[in-house]
Amino acid sequence: MAAVATSVVPLLADRPIKNTIVLFDVDGTLTLARQFVKPEVLQVLSALRHKVAIGFVGGSDLAKQQEQLGTSSIPVTNLFDFCFSENGLTAFRMGQPLASTSFIKWIGEDQYKKLSSFILHYIADLDLPFKRGTFIEFRNGMINVSPVGRNCSIPERIEYEKFDLEHKIREKFIEAIKNEFPDLGLTFSIGGQISFDVFPQGWDKTYCLQHIAAEKEQPGGVDYTTIHFFGDKTYKGGNDYEIYEDPRTIGHSVTTPDDTIAELRKLFDV
Repeated sequence: MAAVATSVVPLLADRPIKNTIVLFDVDGTLTLARQFVKPEVLQVLSALRHKVAIGFVGGSDLAKQQEQLGTSSIPVTNLFDFCFSENGLTAFRMGQPLASTSFIKWIGEDQYKKLSSFILHYIADLDLPFKRGTFIEFRNGMINVSPVGRNCSIPERIEYEKFDLEHKIREKFIEAIKNEFPDLGLTFSIGGQISFDVFPQGWDKTYCLQHIAAEKEQPGGVDYTTIHFFGDKTYKGGNDYEIYEDPRTIGHSVTTPDDTIAELRKLFDV
């Protein structure tokens, strides 16, 4: 599997299906939530990469995407032509870093302290079946807020997701932050099973498309006129919604990694 996944691929300009890139969400699309990618998914992606450019765009940081998509011997940046961590605020092209942006520089320390204090107070008052640890995870381009805590086990994640869907904990939490900070220009996106992302307006997954647009300016770069996107949280409020609905992309709504593979086989004969 590893040999297939890292086999020599054509240059971007030499891919048989011209001017085309396929982008993927991670959780729920290439992997089950916070779990490892299956070998058969990597094999299909490798075959696809010999036809078109491929990339992932996820809200998590690169370390988490390495855990899920890479291996101990293979960096995830070697498995995809484009790696867009934190919606593209941290980005790699052919293994090389692109320009990055910082959430803390944008919001400022004083406003961030007010925001984080409000979030922690709100969580303290929530009545949940259980609470674990890491309620705010600070990332380069956003913060990730988990009412129940990101240190949940996988069974706890599943249990909490059912509770959240029934009681709309995350939806109500987001509305409370919007009401408290109406002028900060923040966007909120529910993704995965236990958390939601908070970031500046325009810093959703469509942020990565500016890197795609700039690709034609690179030496040997390609003008990607066809951009496919695969994601599972494509409904309004989900963290794939904006890029799925964007007129620059062809959106594909999937439910599992197996669903993604089936769609890829149908579309690209891989």
